[in-house]
Amino acid sequence: MILVGELSLWVALLMAAWAAVTSCTGGVLGRQDLIVSGRRGMYATTAMVVLASIGLWTALLTHDFSLEYVAGHTSANMPKVYVFTAFWGGQAGSMLFWSLILSIYSSIAIWSVRDKAADLAPWACGVLALILLFFLATTCFKANPYDRLAFIPADGKGMNPQLQNPGMAIHPPNLYLGYVATAVPFAFAIAALITRRLDASWLLIVRRWSLVSWFFLTVGITLGMWWAYVELGWSGYWAWDPVENASFLPWLTGTAFLHSIMIQEKRGMLRKWNVVLVVVTFLLSIFGTFLTRSGMIESVHSFAQSPVGTWFATFFLASTGATIYFVYTRLKDLEATAELESMVSREAAFLYNNLVLVGIAFSVLWGTLFPLISEAVRGSKITVGPPFFNAVNIPLGLLLLGLTGVGPLIAWRKASTANLRRQFFFPVVAGIGTGLLLAGLGMRNVHALIAYTLAGFVSGTIGQEFYKGIGARRSIHGESLPVAVVRLVARNRRRYGGYIVHAGIVVLFCAFAGLAFKKDHDVPLRTAESTELVDPLGHRWRFVSQGISTSETLNRFVTAIGLEVFRDGVRQGILTTEKRQYFDSNKQAQFEPATEVGIRTSAMLDLYVVLAGVRDDTAELRISFNPLVVWVWIGGMIMAIGGLIVMWPQAERRRAPSGYVATLAPARAELAAMK
Repeated sequence: MILVGELSLWVALLMAAWAAVTSCTGGVLGRQDLIVSGRRGMYATTAMVVLASIGLWTALLTHDFSLEYVAGHTSANMPKVYVFTAFWGGQAGSMLFWSLILSIYSSIAIWSVRDKAADLAPWACGVLALILLFFLATTCFKANPYDRLAFIPADGKGMNPQLQNPGMAIHPPNLYLGYVATAVPFAFAIAALITRRLDASWLLIVRRWSLVSWFFLTVGITLGMWWAYVELGWSGYWAWDPVENASFLPWLTGTAFLHSIMIQEKRGMLRKWNVVLVVVTFLLSIFGTFLTRSGMIESVHSFAQSPVGTWFATFFLASTGATIYFVYTRLKDLEATAELESMVSREAAFLYNNLVLVGIAFSVLWGTLFPLISEAVRGSKITVGPPFFNAVNIPLGLLLLGLTGVGPLIAWRKASTANLRRQFFFPVVAGIGTGLLLAGLGMRNVHALIAYTLAGFVSGTIGQEFYKGIGARRSIHGESLPVAVVRLVARNRRRYGGYIVHAGIVVLFCAFAGLAFKKDHDVPLRTAESTELVDPLGHRWRFVSQGISTSETLNRFVTAIGLEVFRDGVRQGILTTEKRQYFDSNKQAQFEPATEVGIRTSAMLDLYVVLAGVRDDTAELRISFNPLVVWVWIGGMIMAIGGLIVMWPQAERRRAPSGYVATLAPARAELAAMK
C-alpha cells in the first residue's frame, strides 16, 4: 500500500495539471467535452490523493521507519492516536493533508454546481486545479512524505510532547478545513471576474463555502486557545503569537464578508467590498501558511525553515498579482446599483462593522510583520508583543461589540427617530443598567466596565429580537414556548442563527474582560508546608504540599507534586501538577521537559497551578486565579452552534427559489403582527 500511495501522489500531480489545462481551455473555447474532461480530471486527482494519504497512514501505523517522515515524527512507544495524527504533525504530512482536503472540497464544489453555474464552473474548476497543482508540486518536489532514509533506524524520533494532546489532535484539522475552504470562494470569485458575471448569483455558491470556512476556523481557533491554556503552562489562551494571528486574519475578513454579502443581496451595494474580501481571505490563508513554513518567525506552532517557504512566497505573489489585475480590469462591472442614503441605516452599520473588522485585521497583520520589516530596514528585529495588540485592538473590539447590537435593529435605507426610539430603548436601558450595577458592586476597571455595559446592550438586542419573534408565533399560531422557539429559528435560520452567533460573541467578550482581574503568584513549597492566597472574588485559599513524587510510564518520566486545596476552610481535594520528560524506546531523552497543568475549573474562575521546577526538595509553583475562562470555551461553542444553524442546507433550499428578500417576508409579517 505504501508503494501504491507513493505512485498515486505523482499521478495526482499529473491529473491536477490535466484538470487545470482542460478546464481553462474549455472555458476559453466553450467546448463542453474539455469542460467535462477537466471535471473528471479533478475527480481522478481526488481519488489519487486519497490513495496517497492512505499509503502514508499505513506507513505511520506500521512504523515503517524507512520513510524519513515516519522516523522523524513517530516512535515505537507513541500512543496510537498520536501516531495517526502525526499525518498532519509535520511539514510534509501536513502538505499532503492540505491537498487531501482541497481535492475533496474541489470535487464537491464542482460536482454541486455542474448544472447550476455552467458558465462559472469550468473557470472555478481550473482555478481550483491550479491551486491543487501548486500544493501537489510542493509536496512532491520539496516536502515529500515518501522520501526514504539511507538506513532504517531502530526507532523514530517521536512527536513533540506538546503536540501529544487531544486538543492538538483535532485543532489542526479544523484549522486546515477552514483554511482550505477559502479556496472555493476564491475560485468562484475569479471565475465571476473572468466571465464578468458579477451579479448576486455567484454569491449563493460563495456564501455557503464561506460559512464552512468560518465555522471550521471558529472551532479551530477555539480549540487552539484551549490547547494553549491546558498545555503550555503560561495560564493564558491567546498570546498574539504570529501563527495565532495567521489563523485570526482570514477569520476577520471572512466574518466581514459574511456581513457585507447581505448588503449586496438586499441593496446591490458593497460589490467591490465582497469581491475583495473573498480574495483577501484566501490570500491571507496562503500568507499565514507561508509565515508558518518559511522559518521567518519564531513560534511554538511553526515548522522549521525549508524551501517550502520560498515556494509559498512565489505562489502568494503570483496569486496576488493575478487577483489585482482581474479586480482592476472589472471595476466598472463592480459598480454598486444603489447608493448609501443615510449614515444612520442598516447599510451604514454593516459598513462600519466591515471597517472595524478590516481595521483589526490590518493592525494584527502590521504587528505580525513589523519584526520582519524592522529587521529588513534596520538590520535588527524589533519585537511587537501583546501590549501593542491590546492597546490597538481592545478599543476596536469594544467598538465591534457595540456594532453587533446596532446592526440588527436599525432600519434599512434611513432610520427614523421613531424607529431608533422604539428599537433601542430596551437594549440601551439593559446596557446602562448592567454597567451601573457592576460599578455599584465595586468594579472599577474601565475597559471591563465598558465591555460588560456593551455586553448588556447587545444581550438586550438579542433578547428583544427573540422575544418579539417568539411572541408573534405564539400569538398567531398558538404554539407553546419551546415549539415557538424551535420553529422561529427553523423558519429563518440565517437570521436567528446569526443572533446565536452574536450571543456567543457576547459570552466571549465577557470572558475576555475577566482577564482584567487575573492574579498570579509564585510560591515555593517544601513537603507539608502551606501557603494562603486570596482570589479576585475575595475567597481565601490554602495550599498544603503533599510532597514531590517521581514515576515512569509508557514514554515519559514524570515529576509531580500534589497539593491539598482548601477554599474558605473547606477542603476541595488534591490538585496535581507535573513535569514530564519524554524518552524513546531506548530510554534516551527527547525534547524539552513538558508541563502538565493542574486546573480546577468553576463558572467564576479557574485555579491554575504549574510546577515550574524542583530545586533540592522545594517545588517552585506558579499559582494563578483566572476569572471566567470556562466561558471562553462556552462562547466558542455557542458561536459554532449558531454557525451550524446558519449553514443548515434546508435553509438554503427554502431560500433558493425566491431570494433573500422573500425569505424575510414571513418573519416580517409575524413581527408586524406582534407590533
